[in-house]
Amino acid sequence: MYSPFDIADNYISVGKKKVRMPVMKMLVLSIFAGMFIAFASMGATAAASTIENASVAKLISACIFPSGLAMALIAGSELFTGNCLLIIPLLQKEIRITEVIRNLCFVYIGNFIGSMLIATLAVYGHAFSLFVNDFTSATVAIAEAKISMSFTDALIRGTLCNILVCISVWMAYSSKTTGGKIAALFFPVMLFVLLGFEHSVANMYYIPAGIMCSYEYGITTGSLDWGSFFTCNLIPVTIGNIIGGAVIGFGYWFVYLNISKKISK
Repeated sequence: MYSPFDIADNYISVGKKKVRMPVMKMLVLSIFAGMFIAFASMGATAAASTIENASVAKLISACIFPSGLAMALIAGSELFTGNCLLIIPLLQKEIRITEVIRNLCFVYIGNFIGSMLIATLAVYGHAFSLFVNDFTSATVAIAEAKISMSFTDALIRGTLCNILVCISVWMAYSSKTTGGKIAALFFPVMLFVLLGFEHSVANMYYIPAGIMCSYEYGITTGSLDWGSFFTCNLIPVTIGNIIGGAVIGFGYWFVYLNISKKISK
């Protein structure tokens, strides 16, 4: 097991590799990550869609969702929310701000493509017809709930979400084994789903899937449309995710790379 100091130190080299990989490789790996998160989101909804007790349904979905981050991390792909930890090598002056922006922009685009791809194929492949269309209704209801939040609520929930996601990535880096990495990342991710926090990449699947399901299955909705997807959810949640990642990245850089190295001198 790696110590927190080792994790911080190791992430410097990880971050340098991330920001300097070729654009095409970055895009392909980020598309895969978007697909993995979409599959996990879809599975979480399917498992909970026929459970009447709301708290049990939420717990079941929360236990399934971590499979998305496990696939993204273990298989080697690029996830926007986890890459917010690039603030660590940036503060250490090992990479440049332009490299961080380049990485986050291309990874965000790739995650969006991957999530949208799975949502589109699932809707028009009628995968949502499970359980006498309970799966469809649940998907639309989730999307409607997500665009009904205020800008402030979405931003705060996005911040809280990525504090937990980045902690899960940080903890996964502590292990030298695949099983250890999965066990480490599971609980923080489970918590953010259980508590109803907002993950931008997951929402790249959830809300488009809900919009397309409402069209394909003829479900009447209120203000669920593409405009509300971006303005009411994706934009504030993305900003919140960046803030949450910066909180963890700055905190652990400050403690384990800034203060620790000054003390050792």
